[in-house]
Amino acid sequence: MSPRIAIVGAGGGVGSSVAFNLLLRPEAYDIALVDGRSGMAVSHEMDLQQVVAAGASGSVEIVTLEEVVGADVVILSASAPLTVNRTRQVYLQDNAAIVAAVVGVLGPDWPGVLVVVTNPVDPLVTWMARAFGLPRERVVGYTANDGLRLRTAIGQALGVPSARVDAWVLGEHGDGCVPILSRVRVDGVAVTLDAAQRAAAVEFVRSWYVRHVALDSGRSSTWTTGHGVARMVAALTGASGLSELWPASVVVDGGEYGVPAGVAVTVPARLGDGGLVGVEEWPLDAGELAGMRAAAAVVAEAADAIGVVVGR
Repeated sequence: MSPRIAIVGAGGGVGSSVAFNLLLRPEAYDIALVDGRSGMAVSHEMDLQQVVAAGASGSVEIVTLEEVVGADVVILSASAPLTVNRTRQVYLQDNAAIVAAVVGVLGPDWPGVLVVVTNPVDPLVTWMARAFGLPRERVVGYTANDGLRLRTAIGQALGVPSARVDAWVLGEHGDGCVPILSRVRVDGVAVTLDAAQRAAAVEFVRSWYVRHVALDSGRSSTWTTGHGVARMVAALTGASGLSELWPASVVVDGGEYGVPAGVAVTVPARLGDGGLVGVEEWPLDAGELAGMRAAAAVVAEAADAIGVVVGR
């Protein structure tokens, strides 16, 4: 039986990109599309049916929000409309209300995995775990794009293809991101960046969101996110049979990286069939560890500020 993947927010660019990328994967997925803008979701579903006809191994259909309880993985990409701004935090209250509606339908005993793409992802994951009592193993925030941007910047600085670079960004998915420059590798070999290269790489990553939003295109990082979330779904449904190491926002449970328990930040997370397997704690330099603690403080403050009332 194929894993059932529900995408809440499927009418948007990210949700529809996730559906398309899932259909292109070698594994077969039964994809359920949910969106308040029913015309957009139906439009995507009508289009994606021809991807199935072209040879995709999975299936796609429109379902109601209440029907997502039958999914193995729920991808939450629904959000308030995009605006020109300088921080994802502007969406905090509106998107918390959207998140609450979805998690309220699932309930604390739902056995699947929730992949949170909606921003600001770290405060929302933190708040959901507190407000709904969800175990950290089953709530994973997608934040892999930051690391891909760092790889792009380092590749440009070194004059090598970015796909050959291995570099990670931890901490907050926002201004509190922590580019981990102490463990950059090219083709598996450790590389030390000079001061100018480090500064350029950090600036590229930290300014990417503001530069992109300033274009007023009305879209987010649709293609990268759709590709990445589809790969993450494969890990969470056991496609490889092994746990995979991902940069993901998860609730820290044991003081890893000096972060207080109960706060979600991006860490090297092992993901496998059914959710989070564990967190790897890398030896970081003093500045990077300080950045992790600062990021956690920002996330905790934002989560505390969420004013959405949760009904039980």
